[in-house]
Amino acid sequence: MSIVFKPTKALIDVPTHYCPGCTHGIIHRLIGECIEELGVLEKTIGVAPVGCSVLAYNYFACDMFEAAHGRAPAVATGIKRANPDKVVFTYQGDGDLAAIGTGEIVHVAARGENIVSIFVNNCIYGMTGGQMAPTTLPGQVTETSPYGRDVRTQGYPIRVAEMIATIDGAYYVDRVSVDNVANVIKAKNAIKKAFKNSIDGKGFSMVEVLSICPTNWGLSVVEALQWLRDNMIPYYPLGVKKDNDREVK
Repeated sequence: MSIVFKPTKALIDVPTHYCPGCTHGIIHRLIGECIEELGVLEKTIGVAPVGCSVLAYNYFACDMFEAAHGRAPAVATGIKRANPDKVVFTYQGDGDLAAIGTGEIVHVAARGENIVSIFVNNCIYGMTGGQMAPTTLPGQVTETSPYGRDVRTQGYPIRVAEMIATIDGAYYVDRVSVDNVANVIKAKNAIKKAFKNSIDGKGFSMVEVLSICPTNWGLSVVEALQWLRDNMIPYYPLGVKKDNDREVK
């Protein structure tokens, strides 16, 4: 009997701390599979900041660093410049990358650092209890926007992928989702392309992954997945925002 699926060697076989239904586990698996399939597990270094991903060093079988809140791109820059032969990636949530870490992600893209950033967007601060994030949608209820996000006083959500795509130093920027099988396959292709870009020395790549947070959204997993489709994807359209490979061709 042929094997159709097996766990990736890039992940450690331990229970995770993520809430039931959280899609961080899917995203971890996709990253792990890409690293293993590209043959760079032994030379990959990941950087996790503060947020739901704070314990990612317990799950990935590659070397991992812990960064201060929002500073993963800066730490990754130092690691990559000191070890140019390594494959370096950051794994960040929207409360981290799009808030306290906005400056870091903008300038790592501007410098065209040869790293990969995986940006998990679930429209809310997950680890700290469900506060409004920079990506929280207009009208979305959170702990700090109990009547829904009011854009008149709380501003508009930031479309991070589109913003980073305008920066000359960014080589590849894509937005994907993991809400169904077809989109999971597309997400893996995007993540693999980002890592391949780094291996080939092409510069900075970022993949934004739309994710769910059933616990802080107050929804079942099935309801949360549908909420993502009905609300997040229309505001955060999926697809490639920038790909310098296309310009080269």
